[in-house]
Amino acid sequence: MPLARAELRKALADWGLSELEGDALLVASELVTNAVRHAVAPRDREIETRYVRLGNGVRVEVHDVSPAMPVVGESDRGDDGGRGLYLVAALADRWAVGERVGPGKRVWAELSVKVQ
Repeated sequence: MPLARAELRKALADWGLSELEGDALLVASELVTNAVRHAVAPRDREIETRYVRLGNGVRVEVHDVSPAMPVVGESDRGDDGGRGLYLVAALADRWAVGERVGPGKRVWAELSVKVQ
């Protein structure tokens, strides 16, 4: 995850979108964590991150080879996990699951600079 975070930080800076850094890094972290924990895949397959520049924002994509769809889980206050996709939904303008080239899926979230 450190490399993915560094790449996202650099992309946002290059695109003049540094103000999205905190939320975008948290969204990326939650999507990658979800893929690591729940996307059962062969050891030789990796999880891939991609960042796409949008007009006034960024799309954070996480690709994995598992066909298992992410599910917004139910968690109790005392649980250590289960809130990742709730955070993604709260921070992103929109998020979804889609097809990808090859096996598996891509989970993505879009964030944009809020106009004052």
